[in-house]
Amino acid sequence: MIRAQVTHFRDRAEAGQLLASRLTRYANRSDVLVLGLPRGGVPVAFEIAGALRAPLDVFVVRKLGVPGHEKLAMGAVATGGIRILEMGVIQAQRISGAVVQAAMTKALEEIARREQLYRRSRPPAEIQGKIVILVDDGLATGSSMRAAVAWLRMQRAARIVIAVPIGAQEVCDEFSNEVDELVCAETPGDFYAISEAYESFAQVTDAEVRLFLDRARETNAA
Repeated sequence: MIRAQVTHFRDRAEAGQLLASRLTRYANRSDVLVLGLPRGGVPVAFEIAGALRAPLDVFVVRKLGVPGHEKLAMGAVATGGIRILEMGVIQAQRISGAVVQAAMTKALEEIARREQLYRRSRPPAEIQGKIVILVDDGLATGSSMRAAVAWLRMQRAARIVIAVPIGAQEVCDEFSNEVDELVCAETPGDFYAISEAYESFAQVTDAEVRLFLDRARETNAA
């Protein structure tokens, strides 16, 4: 696990540039793929992919927020039918199975919408045998990232690398034992929200995600 002492990121682009400087050993390799978790992870991943001269794609995953406390994750669902549930949160919040199922159904519908919007007619990137760098703008509970890791294992990725600008210490420690490599720039002792690490943390739109993907493809095609 690699850490650097960072107080604040100006924005997601600066965070991506910092992470890219920790991943230079993966530059200019034909077997490397950068996957951003939409929406917030995509601007970070865009900077990494550009610096490494690697293709960029997205892994569409949806966090399942606790009703009334949406920023608290009770799980996540993702492309390929992956479902991750945080049973500790579900039990502590006394959330019924029906509520969880309804949230999963709604999330799967949103995943299908985003897959169509982001990819249009293009197929997903090939995963088998690739070194995949999974990128998000931070790790809180880690539900979304766990869903992505589970899917990559199913797709037989050769190596799974997680790269995030900031993460909760216990979550980063957990992932360091689950994947081949974890690059986490900052693990503050008192971690409350990913947004606290950024001076600018505007919501990323679907249109911006598509623009980042289009720009990355144009760069690789040049």
